[in-house]
Amino acid sequence: MERSEVERLLDAAGVDSRRSRHALALLCEGRWWTLADLVRETATSRRAIEALLRTLPDLARDGERFRVPIEHASAYQHLLALAPPPADPVAHLLPHYPHVLERLEALIARAPRGRRTLDHVAATPETVLRRALLLGTRFWLPGSRLLCVGDHDLTSLAVKLVHPETDVTVVDVDERILAYIDAQGLGVRTRWADLRLGLPASAEGHDLAITDPPYTPEGVGLFVARAVEGLKDDGRVLLAYGAGERTPMLALKVQQALSALNLVNEAVYPDFNRYHGAEAVGSAAEMYILRPTTKTRPAVAARVERVATAIYTQGPQSVESSATRAPDLAGFVPDLLVGDWPKELTAARVRLSTWLARPYAAAAERVAIAVPAGMEAALPRLLLAARATHVRAYPAAPYPLPEVVSPVYELTSDGPVVVAARREQPEEAAARTVRRILDSPHAKLANTWREALIAAAKAEGRTLTKNEARALIRATAPWAEGVTPLELPLHLLQALPEAVGKSLTAH
Repeated sequence: MERSEVERLLDAAGVDSRRSRHALALLCEGRWWTLADLVRETATSRRAIEALLRTLPDLARDGERFRVPIEHASAYQHLLALAPPPADPVAHLLPHYPHVLERLEALIARAPRGRRTLDHVAATPETVLRRALLLGTRFWLPGSRLLCVGDHDLTSLAVKLVHPETDVTVVDVDERILAYIDAQGLGVRTRWADLRLGLPASAEGHDLAITDPPYTPEGVGLFVARAVEGLKDDGRVLLAYGAGERTPMLALKVQQALSALNLVNEAVYPDFNRYHGAEAVGSAAEMYILRPTTKTRPAVAARVERVATAIYTQGPQSVESSATRAPDLAGFVPDLLVGDWPKELTAARVRLSTWLARPYAAAAERVAIAVPAGMEAALPRLLLAARATHVRAYPAAPYPLPEVVSPVYELTSDGPVVVAARREQPEEAAARTVRRILDSPHAKLANTWREALIAAAKAEGRTLTKNEARALIRATAPWAEGVTPLELPLHLLQALPEAVGKSLTAH
């Protein structure tokens, strides 16, 4: 008897045909399935599902939905994979958290939409809940500290809903995500960071880290390296990463990037993460549990020393994008260059990451800052980090003037160039306090604020102790503890003047 086209397709796939056979079994159950739902349910690539659908001559269609009519299903019984997918380590716990899943569905539905240039693909609400449950079954969470290295999926909120006793910090480059997480009032600590420029010092010392990075070797390597930087020596990194069944070489490159960090794979859960999108990789990704060794930190230090700005799959900072041209100084003569500039320029220079990490030692009156394409979100911090009288920032594309730095600089634009002239010190007490804080961008915000409150009280002939000043700050800005101005998300920097005013009038 001649084999059908579907049999030839499945036979050609050999041992890798199980996922396609699972998809065929679902189509034969009588339910209607969309292509996207089949991809996500079976963790099979879109191309593989499309190939399967083309082989089924009796496939019924209803708009974008498909199924094998029940009267034809018996013809495929000998081809079906009836066994379930690999065991889910937390499936037995899901029925106990319907209220959490319902809330996560609402939170994720209202969250800011993903950004293509940041490789955002949303995990399903059930996946986010299962991540929180896996953390709680694998590790002892009471009193522990978790770092979310990027959190478009809102894993931080799921962890706080399931394990409220866990201390959770999120670092992310997307200001919208940080503001949204803060707005939920669940006690998640938020920090701004472009991981190509470094991990905030206040994000170190965690027990666990979790990340769902851009799925390039450069992106996975960088995000995992930063996650390790945020860990204690005996911590763990949970990594979501998936590659399609047709791209084993890409998976190999990613695993080589992880191997170069001298990490141990303690566990790999196949297809643990499911997504709305990412159909090229079957809308699914493995969950890796990685353990650092004594050789990991030296390897991480070497890895972050050669950070590439191109780590994404799309947009101006994709790994396939062409290099951007160096900006034109157009007559501005700086005594310090920040970022990448042509070698023929003779002024002193400093890397962007160093500029944000610590104060520049020498005095500089005129500073020029090159801002690469795709890194414009760093512009407010790059300006704040300067202590010069005249600063010019050169974004690769036009960018709105960052008004959050207006207490320090008067801003104008010259085409895409941001021109910043340092303002005189203000006279009014609240404005003077804000300026004092922003003039110390690398210092702990609460410490500078505390000393400013004490000085303001002394100027009025009153005495304010350090403990009293700290209490005032905690009452008006609990987010100010342990963070520098450069690490704060923009929405908290914008809230600073009002909070300072309240602290000055509260005593």
